[in-house]
Amino acid sequence: MRKTITLSEQEATLRQLLLDVSNYIGTLDGHSRPQLRFTGGWVRDKLLGVGSKDIDIAIDSMTGYRFGILMKQYLEQPDTQAKYPKSVKLSKIEANPEKSKHLETTTGHIMGLDIDLVNLRKETYTEDSRNPQMEFGTPKDDALRRDATVNAMFYNLDKSEIEDFTGRGFKDMERGVIKTPLSPYQTFKDDPLRVLRAIRFASRLGYSIDPEDERAMSDSGIWEEFKLKITRERVGIEITKMLQGPNPRQALHLIDRLGLYKTIFTIPDSESSPSGTALSNWQKAYDQLQAFVNAESEQSGAQNTMTIIKSTLLNKSKDVYPMWLLCAFVPWARVERPAPKKPGGVAPTSGKMAAQEGIKADNDSAKLIDNAASHLGSIIQVRHAVIKEESTTNPLKRKQDNVSRQEQGLFIREWGSNWRCSVMYAILTEITESASKQHHELLEEYAHWLSTLKDLDLLEAYQLKPLVDGKKLAKEFETKDGPWVGKALKVIIAWQLRTPDNLSPEAAISENREQIESLIQDGNQARASNVNGEGGGQKGKKEKKGKMT
Repeated sequence: MRKTITLSEQEATLRQLLLDVSNYIGTLDGHSRPQLRFTGGWVRDKLLGVGSKDIDIAIDSMTGYRFGILMKQYLEQPDTQAKYPKSVKLSKIEANPEKSKHLETTTGHIMGLDIDLVNLRKETYTEDSRNPQMEFGTPKDDALRRDATVNAMFYNLDKSEIEDFTGRGFKDMERGVIKTPLSPYQTFKDDPLRVLRAIRFASRLGYSIDPEDERAMSDSGIWEEFKLKITRERVGIEITKMLQGPNPRQALHLIDRLGLYKTIFTIPDSESSPSGTALSNWQKAYDQLQAFVNAESEQSGAQNTMTIIKSTLLNKSKDVYPMWLLCAFVPWARVERPAPKKPGGVAPTSGKMAAQEGIKADNDSAKLIDNAASHLGSIIQVRHAVIKEESTTNPLKRKQDNVSRQEQGLFIREWGSNWRCSVMYAILTEITESASKQHHELLEEYAHWLSTLKDLDLLEAYQLKPLVDGKKLAKEFETKDGPWVGKALKVIIAWQLRTPDNLSPEAAISENREQIESLIQDGNQARASNVNGEGGGQKGKKEKKGKMT
């Protein structure tokens, strides 16, 4: 591992500018020259050979906000404008940004780099909050307060050298270990969110977590503090970063192995939770999803079970994150829905509630999980029926592919645009519920079914538009639109799925005329019944009112 840093042209220019600002401040009355350091993640990433556009800059003798004001003042000097190109300007200055309400910091954008100016600090925690009391500190104070030794190294701008005040930063990077600078139990007790950050950094960097730190992370006392101090929004932010990172499988495995699942993916203040069996088998799900992700893409027409499933369900990089999100909620797949709040209503699935309450998932993510859990039964049923039908020797089996195509197409339309995610959820759920020796056969069945859907040109069936619209139908049948239109369009869609080669709007109407006329007649009768009922009701009200007067 390298122990020196080579600055890019932008970084070198920024370094010189910051030193010039520091020298300028030293000339002002009542000010001493501040010493500056690049800190934290930028240093780590540079040592790993990874570029970073985000740079935190620590100042030893003033707040970040004060330094930002003086930096802007320096940049407005005529001599400065002559020295640096026009592109070197602080395009934004903001005091106390949302991410650091308790600090006088400055964020800025300069030469394509996002900078965050903040003073070196020492932290003191209270028992009931993860937000510490801040005071000016030394470089060592600032290093020791950080969540991991690999994030606690500085780059001294004056000396152009790396400083490792914990004495472990280089060593832990070489070992590939996430380790807290101070006692892990006290570090996690002060700010329990650091547990999730440790998992995130370990999965992002491909590191292990120090055994002493792991023991502290699993301590029940830490998780009692977690419930008291950490908002569910913050939990969701960390989980999202893990699942969008380079190794979500490792993140889920650490959560699983450390026994943290029920604390993170939970419905707070509810007794509802996944069974012990579901949790003990969860590793099968995230291991299987990783196997899909790792599977090679189709090559020269040769396909196998894994490539068929991957090419159908994980065809694009944007498909990967939703699949990992669903994988996180596989243990909730069979947890019973709660009772609806209103008679006749439908409660959300327990998985959706755990997503909304446990990690404060956004509406789209919660809906994705709800749909997958809601359609789980029908997906398994359709997959099983297709495989069973195609294996039968009965010569009278159904009406060959046309009926099968219609039924499967209508199901895909019911499952919606995210049907691929729902099918993956079903695969992962069935994997957790079956013995390892049955996995190959199960995956072969799914691969065969997905190949059938592709052969039948049904993969995008959810996008199928009717050949005629409601206005044309109303005109053709010389009647007003109404509820019958939606039902008639469904009839036409079903016909299109049965007869995919017939694209004639006229045929769509003529071949379904009798059924559509029946729908119109039923609608007229229902409307007439409603009118008569309402009329009688109004008459009754008037008579009653007359008697009262």
